[in-house]
Amino acid sequence: MFGLIVSGRLVQTNFQQITDSQFVITIPDADNINHLVVFLTGASPFPEGFGGSVYFRWPEPDLSAPPVWQLLGNLTNNKPSSIYKITGLKKNPGSYSPSMFGVHQGEIHHHAQIGISIEPLSLISNQSPSAITEPSSTTTFQEFAERTLQNLFNYAASFAVTQSQMTPNPSESFIPMSVLRNWYTNFIRKLELNPQFWRS
Repeated sequence: MFGLIVSGRLVQTNFQQITDSQFVITIPDADNINHLVVFLTGASPFPEGFGGSVYFRWPEPDLSAPPVWQLLGNLTNNKPSSIYKITGLKKNPGSYSPSMFGVHQGEIHHHAQIGISIEPLSLISNQSPSAITEPSSTTTFQEFAERTLQNLFNYAASFAVTQSQMTPNPSESFIPMSVLRNWYTNFIRKLELNPQFWRS
């Protein structure tokens, strides 16, 4: 049902179902992660009136410390994908229950995790995500590019359908979502390595 893209890595879809409404996936070697994309694969939509709250947790250096989850945002059937900048989350303490998703700290030392909790839209709409960007008085080109890419990806993903849902139309051309995801991942990686690469 869910997919994950970490910039510069292959797509992950191996979410583990913890309860009827909670899913978790582990991200190995998470120290250098800056951006990630969480999306609905299109295999199954949310139940009517529900969406998914997306949580993130860094590995804690202290194995005895309880895991702390931070809210990134949400997915809905009308917004089936989101791009998150998580660079600043290490500096934030997190404010969500350590017992969420039933994961113990010692099980994921050195790895980060994404947790998705299926909840009523009325509850999701009242949540406040953790700060995921550092404040800046000016918007750099890189920030502008990232926001533009996010807008494009979310807009295109809102029209995504599975092959079984497609209606043949000789006058239309179709682009696989995987092509757009790969383009986004490569662009972000190049932008992180060299913010001026687009000028060449």
